[in-house]
Amino acid sequence: MSTETISTDTTFPVIDRASFGSDWEAWHAAHEKQRASEHGFLAITGLHFLTAEPQRFEDAPGAWSDTPDGPVVELTEGEQLSVDAGPLTGRHAFGPIAERDGLNAIAGDAVIEVAKRGGHIVVRPRHPDTAFRAAYQGTPTYVPNPRWFVGARFLPFETPREVTVGAAVEGLQHVYEAPGELEFELRGETFRLTAFNGHAPGSLLVLFTDATSGITTYAANRALSVDAPDASGVTTVDFNRAVNLPCAYTDYATCPLPPAENRLPIGIEAGEKTPLDRIAVEL
Repeated sequence: MSTETISTDTTFPVIDRASFGSDWEAWHAAHEKQRASEHGFLAITGLHFLTAEPQRFEDAPGAWSDTPDGPVVELTEGEQLSVDAGPLTGRHAFGPIAERDGLNAIAGDAVIEVAKRGGHIVVRPRHPDTAFRAAYQGTPTYVPNPRWFVGARFLPFETPREVTVGAAVEGLQHVYEAPGELEFELRGETFRLTAFNGHAPGSLLVLFTDATSGITTYAANRALSVDAPDASGVTTVDFNRAVNLPCAYTDYATCPLPPAENRLPIGIEAGEKTPLDRIAVEL
């Protein structure tokens, strides 16, 4: 099998452009389907921050509050919610929720997300019949190109670092654990990006901006999932799979912003572009 060498001194198979493009098309179609699913981010109708005082919201049943027992909902006669354990009645305490974790309660055909973001408990209803979801026609992208698929080396920190970053919601902050950096080459230059822990064990998550941000791509951030490095620290970075976070589509999102060192000075002309539409909060 013919091979080519990339910057990590690791040998990878030569990329077949046809299969590379078809694989990307299948991946992006699945990503769009998930994004536009009946209870995805396009279905969100509100972002409600809970306080100690019970509050009612137009898009969710019950009176909601944040207590030492975690989020609480108080349902009156005729109001219905259910969780995996079954229907809820009266006063229900959901229990403590960890940062970046959450749970879903069902209200008819809607899902009421209850989550903790930036130290705050939020309620975020998702109704499948939103006009925005119905009108969504997809996200524009760059044409996938193997030039943006590069080898990378994971450089672990001596000990993982806690990194505090801003958020799409003014005044909110997120804290992520960063196990190390990813080093790679593009156009003859070497770059490094701080990497956070990803969803799958050993995988990594990179938040970044670049010279296209605010021009052809969303200004605040894009995200990139990276496979777990091998035993020698080698992995790959495929910028063709750089995606928008929910804040590119809706003001009802609490997305993290990239750390300052992840603002690349070059244009990454790959991955998803700025969405054509978005849900704006009416003030």
